[in-house]
Amino acid sequence: MAANENGKPIDFCTLGMFIIDDIYPPKNAPDRTPKTNIIGGAGTYSAIGARLLSPPPRSNSVGWIIDEGTDFPPELGSTIASWQTSVLIRPRDALTTRGWNGYAANEHRAFRYLTEKKRLTADDLTPDLLRAKSFHLICSPTRCVELTSRILDRRRAAELERSVVIWEPVPDLCTPEELNNTYKALAHVDVISPNHEELGALFGFSHELDVDKAAIEKQTNKLLARGIGPTKDGAVVVRAGKEGCFVANLDTRKWLPAYHKDPTKVIDPTGGGNGFLGGLAVGLVRCDGEIVEAARWGSVAASFCIEQVGMPTLTTVVATATCTDELWNDESVTDRLTEYRDRTS
Repeated sequence: MAANENGKPIDFCTLGMFIIDDIYPPKNAPDRTPKTNIIGGAGTYSAIGARLLSPPPRSNSVGWIIDEGTDFPPELGSTIASWQTSVLIRPRDALTTRGWNGYAANEHRAFRYLTEKKRLTADDLTPDLLRAKSFHLICSPTRCVELTSRILDRRRAAELERSVVIWEPVPDLCTPEELNNTYKALAHVDVISPNHEELGALFGFSHELDVDKAAIEKQTNKLLARGIGPTKDGAVVVRAGKEGCFVANLDTRKWLPAYHKDPTKVIDPTGGGNGFLGGLAVGLVRCDGEIVEAARWGSVAASFCIEQVGMPTLTTVVATATCTDELWNDESVTDRLTEYRDRTS
């Protein structure tokens, strides 16, 4: 159960961070003007990915945490409030976590913190957030084990069943030296989702100019052979940029294309993978764990996240007596998901 009569229902919660980003486009970009004070962070993008597929009143089933520093721009707060999520905003007597993002022509991102980061732990979860049906973690293998163990301990104490855990490995520790630790962490999660470069790096493999799908499938099989999740029937979802994603568990192997077929629709890839995982998470919760359908939700969520610098824009809300339909970037998320489902079924 993700809620009881004393708490609100939460379908998704991320322990990724909120970061205010400064983004510097690649040298070959048509517009090289830096963009500053941009809402960002892996936690934020995963939350917006879940939110895109959660129109009100379900928008309040998306849980996340912001540590609001003394320099927090008020206009960012107004935007976040318009999403109507169950965000926990905690004032902090320090600067907000800020980051510098630079891109090369091949979409490779360089990142560094500009201020001290405020990392989240399982003990930061309020009783409502602890009840979440799914959790998104972005961390090292060792920390993944620590976080999932602590979440499970707290949920047991609260008489809550185990929830879905989606793990996004951090790029810096996707190395052959961390492979054994990665294998150990697999038992603690339901889905592991590296991108194709991170997956390759775990096995000392580097993609050339093109994505090597055969290598991805071979490396995925090595992870699956170790068993994912407490019952060893979890999934690997490899995010492969313009090539889409590879979805695999014990019963399924399937490539899904990226939503956007036109590369000019992709303005900034920042956060696309995180947004994908937010959409994937709520898809798993609401589609009875069907991993391919959940990956479709993730692909659609990612498609909105990469159409601009920063967050997609909630442009129109149409409320009826029975539901609320929304336009993000002037398009319906529901219509886009329907079209993508038809294209990939």
